[in-house]
Amino acid sequence: MTNRICAIDIDEKGLARPTAEIEQERKVAIFDLLEDNSFALPVREDRPVLPGPYRLGLAIRDGRLVFDLSTEAAQKVGEFHLSLGPFRQVVKDYFQICESYFEAVKRLPPSQIEAIDMARRGIHNEGARVLQERLEGKAEVDIDTARRLFTLICVLHWG
Repeated sequence: MTNRICAIDIDEKGLARPTAEIEQERKVAIFDLLEDNSFALPVREDRPVLPGPYRLGLAIRDGRLVFDLSTEAAQKVGEFHLSLGPFRQVVKDYFQICESYFEAVKRLPPSQIEAIDMARRGIHNEGARVLQERLEGKAEVDIDTARRLFTLICVLHWG
């Protein structure tokens, strides 16, 4: 399949060392993303579209989220930058609920953990929807791919 991401590189320069929980979230998101994703570049008049699969570089540069794309053979496809403003509140909310979840797992009964996890998934879905909106006209991703990419965006916000 060509409409997919085949490799991911996260630019961690300048980021604080992640906690064990954040590192685990990153590893799981990358594994799941590489196993199953949908990522396509829409046809536009101003550029030819090189077919995938794509290598994705994610970074935060100059206060913007950068998607750096190349083909599987490392031929540059393009790069686009997204404002971080629309993500700030949902990322903050996601970190807060994750903190509550990680604490709950250590000391609360399953019923309370489940309630916190449902809230966590809801905020995660909201982040994925924001990402899909921000990618409109730049890249087409399904909701599962958007969820995993949102997790990686959160990792970039860590620290």
